[in-house]
Amino acid sequence: MSNSSVQSVDRAIAILEILAREGATRVTDLANELDVHKSTAFRLLAALEQGGLVEQSGDRGRYRLGFGVVRLAGAATAQLDLAKESRRVCRRLAKQVGETVNVAVPQDGYAVNISQARGPSAISGHNWVGQRTPAHATSSGKVLLAYGALLLHDELERFTPMTITDARLLGLEEIRRRGWAFTVEELELGLNAVAAPIMGSDGSVVAAVSASGPSYRLTPQRLPEVGEIMAQGALEISQRIGYYR
Repeated sequence: MSNSSVQSVDRAIAILEILAREGATRVTDLANELDVHKSTAFRLLAALEQGGLVEQSGDRGRYRLGFGVVRLAGAATAQLDLAKESRRVCRRLAKQVGETVNVAVPQDGYAVNISQARGPSAISGHNWVGQRTPAHATSSGKVLLAYGALLLHDELERFTPMTITDARLLGLEEIRRRGWAFTVEELELGLNAVAAPIMGSDGSVVAAVSASGPSYRLTPQRLPEVGEIMAQGALEISQRIGYYR
């Protein structure tokens, strides 16, 4: 690529950055900020407009970002590795709450854990990564059910005496209102968990982040506090994969 071509690319990128920062901008102002002739700014804008990256605004002589930028951003977001993007946040959450933290995604009617981070208090043992877990008996699964990322199975299997097998008692509406879900010994005796939703770029729930630990440490009394922590962590992960509130 010639030096002039590289310079044109650099200037086109600069135009996109200016429009992202300033909003609709006059060609004259763009030319002044780039320190180029007005005709050069027009030529660059024409090329960007052809690609749908900029468009003329309602104000005569002004340009703004086009929907082509949204298309490119969406494609980039779709390619992000959720496990990778959430890893740092999960490690911090695990340290903060002192328990194992997992990220789960909906798959074939189950919540499937794709990453795990252990807290300083976590007892070494079960690795949940790659395992399918029943939606109605896990905190992550309840989150995915509440926000429509998963559908309930016709029959809800009982795993412990605490397992909820009546769909009407799962409290999905309450989960949406509160912003997090919990389980108390519903999958395994002695195991409690709390989870919050992870949103994608379009605002739909694509995953859940959960903290789980022994019931003597992650007590029912702690669940609201941990739930709020997980909700904040979930929002941070959501923003890292393209969600904007």
